[in-house]
Amino acid sequence: MPVTDDSWISEETDQLKPSAARLYDYLLGGAHNFAVDRALAEKLLAKHPDGAVAARLNRAFMRRAVLFMVDQGIRQFLDLGSGIPTVGNVHEVAQAADEQCRVIYVDFEDVAVAHGELLLAGNDRVAMLAADATEPSAVLDAPETKRLIDFNEPVGLLAVTLFHYVAPQRDPHGVMRRYRDALVTGSYLGISHVGSDVATWDLEWAVDTANRESQDGVYPRLRAEVLDLFTGFELVEPGLVTTSRWRPDRPDEAGDHQYLDVIYAGVGRKIF
Repeated sequence: MPVTDDSWISEETDQLKPSAARLYDYLLGGAHNFAVDRALAEKLLAKHPDGAVAARLNRAFMRRAVLFMVDQGIRQFLDLGSGIPTVGNVHEVAQAADEQCRVIYVDFEDVAVAHGELLLAGNDRVAMLAADATEPSAVLDAPETKRLIDFNEPVGLLAVTLFHYVAPQRDPHGVMRRYRDALVTGSYLGISHVGSDVATWDLEWAVDTANRESQDGVYPRLRAEVLDLFTGFELVEPGLVTTSRWRPDRPDEAGDHQYLDVIYAGVGRKIF
């Protein structure tokens, strides 16, 4: 249900056109979204009723990826295009495993930033950075990043459902290269990305609808193109698969849901 307290809404927020962050929040059962977001979500769900399940499978992959990285000794995370902090945030997952973990969330969506700042107040090991994740210098050089992230030590870099919102002319592989170059060997990268060659839905309709009616363009890519984002990283088992197939550890995150997978997911370790 939407919240009635509107203190999290900034004057700059566009409430007339849906955003990807608020749409995702709604699909996950969050409360920080507007009527226009819910209307578009319901339009998409009317065509593809399992869309909310796909969103939950993606969120579950993120949880497992974070826990895997913590198990590998990662204690600092940079979450690019984090969206609105909702159930199962990176810092909640990581700090439940080790309270010393540090997290930087990065997003430019007004609601994501405003709600993130409210949620994280009082937690000095986590910060919300208002920045465009496709501009690495703005992220890497930010005071918040420098305070919490030591790039002389391995980092867990997360780009969960980020790059399929990055148009080809924005050079997603160049953006990824800038972040990779900032990381030391032994860092980890987790990516999920809508696949144009894996979707069982009417992807063309869904993409056209989102591109026409929301603030954020969607650019699905072939598996080979997603693999290219891992250049310089060695994929851990089971490689680049769909979300429910990446190390499922709960019955509700695998099995019969595999036919709903429309998103590739993988984690890699930086090797050079």
